[in-house]
Amino acid sequence: MRSLTGLPGSDSATPGPPPTSPLDRVLSLIERAGNALPNPIVLFSGLFGILAVVSTGLALGGVSVTVPGTDSIKPIGGLFTGEGLRWLLENLIPNFATFPPIGAVLVLIMVVGLAEKTGLLETVMRATLARVPRAVLPYAVALVASQAHMMSDVGAIVLPPLAAVVFRSAGRHPVAGLIGGFACVTAGYAAGFTIGSLDALYVGITQQAASVLPGADGLHIHLLINYFFTAASSIVLALLGGFLISRVLEPRLTPYQPQDGAVPQADDDLTLTAVQRKGLLATALVVGAYLAVVLALWLPSGAPLRGEGGAFVPSPVLTGIVPVLFGALKTLTGAEGVVTAMTDSVKNMSGYIVMMFVAAQVIALFNWSNVGILLAVKAAALLNATGVTGFWAIIAFVLMASCLNLVVVSGSALWSLVGPVFIPAFMLMGMSPALSQAAFRIGDSATGAITPMNPYLLLILAMVRQYEPEARLGTLISRLAIFVMPFLVVWLAILGIFYVLDLPLGPGASIGLK
Repeated sequence: MRSLTGLPGSDSATPGPPPTSPLDRVLSLIERAGNALPNPIVLFSGLFGILAVVSTGLALGGVSVTVPGTDSIKPIGGLFTGEGLRWLLENLIPNFATFPPIGAVLVLIMVVGLAEKTGLLETVMRATLARVPRAVLPYAVALVASQAHMMSDVGAIVLPPLAAVVFRSAGRHPVAGLIGGFACVTAGYAAGFTIGSLDALYVGITQQAASVLPGADGLHIHLLINYFFTAASSIVLALLGGFLISRVLEPRLTPYQPQDGAVPQADDDLTLTAVQRKGLLATALVVGAYLAVVLALWLPSGAPLRGEGGAFVPSPVLTGIVPVLFGALKTLTGAEGVVTAMTDSVKNMSGYIVMMFVAAQVIALFNWSNVGILLAVKAAALLNATGVTGFWAIIAFVLMASCLNLVVVSGSALWSLVGPVFIPAFMLMGMSPALSQAAFRIGDSATGAITPMNPYLLLILAMVRQYEPEARLGTLISRLAIFVMPFLVVWLAILGIFYVLDLPLGPGASIGLK
């Protein structure tokens, strides 16, 4: 694995061809605006300071917020108060230590390091690419990415670097695979014909929010209420994502030249040697045996790795997919090799770790101060007061959720805030909870790729710098912005087709209340 450069920004943006088309000019403007932002560590520090001042002002003004659907009143907490300073001193380290991305990212970096050091990663990619046409790669990456929510947030860590390896081995630009893979994972996160813990989280909140109205008694709210919609969406979004990667993103990248000066490999160089084939077979047998044990402890009724109450989803296997992958790869090499690979991989993440320390404080302050809840509730009330009805109300709701997703990046947290407001409101308009949940999926996904509040965005920036050391945050955001509006518009169009034709969103889940 190439060393990651330090995360502090450089003095110049990544060079590229002069903009000629309107899209080029827009993306160039976004890049210049993004690169005008300070170093991400400084940016998050500034956000923390602004939030500290705002929260303190609201707290001194006695502002509070009522959680929708409950009688719970949450006062705004100010950081520059006695209570706030005490909270910060007591939680500065726990905020970082318990920040969800940290553990998953570091262990996954170890996993990728092990896979690379053993040659497994390159061999698997070569074995796959030897049979996949080069032109199909962007669409294959986008299709896999649209199913990534099955692995929860792990998909945003695992898929992009693998896509970069795939593209590089096939003689395509690795940054196109890296950025395109991340964009499709995040912008299409809540799509897919696979079922994961996200679906269980959504439907639990939906069921609770719908129960406030008497008409909810006859509704069948279950895990698959959006399955037809998400399955269809994942196919369309895969085609869209593949097109954007190959026809819009990749042509706008500067020609890729490896840092070691080697010529990128083309697909006719992907044939495995006899040693690689033998090693791949041995690896498949070992990993297969390991995973068979995991499945045996998960699939049978009453198995110890089932979820709470014997649930199949969510379960420790899905939420703990990172240690499962780590355990599988650890069986492939000796103890000394494991230590060396893990050490080499993690030591290159120092800049990312520093950045996550600051980001963790910002997000923790958002949650503790209740400013995030206040923003969500006020936005929901504003939309509810506009008086729009029908599919226009759905569009307005999606746009509102997309904006809120820029500051409240947890989908379950945001749905728990706006769901209790809009599910009953839409039910009173004759629209089913399944429709409300489907609309939220769009808004919760589309803008996730470009918000600085997404901690994985900074990880992707560090990965991009393996190939483009001078890349900055604005460079990355301008490339990711290519995907936001097309995904938002096309996904809304798919929902509009379901709405107009009154197609079921899932088994027994209609558009309207029956």
